[in-house]
Amino acid sequence: MFALRLDNGQRVWYTPPPKCGARERCSPAQSAAVSAIPGVAFSGSVDGHLRAYSTTKGAIVWDFDTVRPYETVNRVPARGGSLNVAGPAIGGGMLFVNSGYIANGIPGNVLLAFSVDGK
Repeated sequence: MFALRLDNGQRVWYTPPPKCGARERCSPAQSAAVSAIPGVAFSGSVDGHLRAYSTTKGAIVWDFDTVRPYETVNRVPARGGSLNVAGPAIGGGMLFVNSGYIANGIPGNVLLAFSVDGK
């Protein structure tokens, strides 16, 4: 993940992606769009992790591994996978991300919703 100055293109900071380890069909690539709020940039990765980066230092301040089964509100089985398409949607104190809807990488089929208070 890079932060660049808009006025001259110079790099402000760089944070390399964490390694995948032994996870199959995994890549540490961050090809999905990045979404930001003041102080934090959210980036999904092909390895299935949704990470929050400090916009000032580039440190990973939050990391959620989406690759696992989920109990859903409509009782349809769901599983997280690669984050390789659109960036997270942010609004009303919520962050929404589509995990696993991809052509390559880790398959899945879940829409995840995160709130500030964890509910």
